[in-house]
Amino acid sequence: MSSPKFPKTQKPFHGELKKRIADYFTQKGKAPTGNFKLHFKAILLVSALLAVYTHLVFFTPATFLAIVECALLGCLAAAIGFNVMHDGAHGSFSKYKWINNLASNMANFLGASQYMWKTKHNVIHHTYTNIHGVDDDIEARPLLRLCDDQAHYKIHKYQHFYFWAAYSLLYIYWIFVSDYKKYFTHRIGSTPLRKMTLGEHFSFWFYKAAHAFIFVALPIYMVGFTPWLIGFLSMGLVAGFVLSIVFQLAHTVEHTHWPHADEETNKMEDEWAIHQIKTTANFATKNKLVSWLVGGLNFQVEHHLFPKISHIHYPAISKIIKNACEEYGIQYIEYSRVRYAVASHVAFLRQMGQRNHA
Repeated sequence: MSSPKFPKTQKPFHGELKKRIADYFTQKGKAPTGNFKLHFKAILLVSALLAVYTHLVFFTPATFLAIVECALLGCLAAAIGFNVMHDGAHGSFSKYKWINNLASNMANFLGASQYMWKTKHNVIHHTYTNIHGVDDDIEARPLLRLCDDQAHYKIHKYQHFYFWAAYSLLYIYWIFVSDYKKYFTHRIGSTPLRKMTLGEHFSFWFYKAAHAFIFVALPIYMVGFTPWLIGFLSMGLVAGFVLSIVFQLAHTVEHTHWPHADEETNKMEDEWAIHQIKTTANFATKNKLVSWLVGGLNFQVEHHLFPKISHIHYPAISKIIKNACEEYGIQYIEYSRVRYAVASHVAFLRQMGQRNHA
């Protein structure tokens, strides 16, 4: 299918938002990119991951402690993804391109191809959010049904019970299956990949080999196959669940929209910015610990509207965006606590599991 188009309006809401946000940064004299606090957090998270990895591989702690540390390693990998890689991939971690590339590159060492991620996330997901057939982030078949347009299977009746297990598989499936599937099929869902350069091919295989050495070969050599397998699964399943649940709470909840393009014109009803607000939700935005751990991705509305602005600025600009939504009569979706967002997500999964429209 061809990608849908967004209508152009005489007075776009996005234009008004950009003006107000630009005025904010001018008045405050701040750069929209990351600052020392973010860079210090990045150093702290990466240092913690290296320390835990070193202790596990070279000092071989007792079994129970090793499993706990492996779970912690999974949390740290997810936190680096949220706080370092994500901002870097969007070019918002620093005003310097080389530092953004360095931050973005963390994902490669953790096993996830940055080339594939940037196309899947930055280009496709951020443009066509919650549009069936285009947004690959809502494709979790056959285990999960995340919108009315997807096929309904009997197992989906129970998806609100087993979703946590499916989410836990994300990281392992991502690094060992989906990256390679995209590479060899030259597609991400229905979207063709642009032709990769020789350097991009080399980078893909170099980092996959580096990850295999760091997280597979070396640990097996140091501690043995069975301890490695238990530890890697502990890390991978925790990382997968944490990564999945944070992104799912942002789009697959009861109040978000699932728009369709007009069949004749292939145009969406709303302009791009309004589409983003309708298909995205915030959660626990007043919880500073949650914001710190998930890299501001609980301010998902702000991130989708301004992905090139670092997440450290989201609490401030959220007030501007919320006020603008009130003025224009646009619903700003927000859950005050994590548990409310989780409850809404579970309710949404239950609804999708009971419907059989497709």
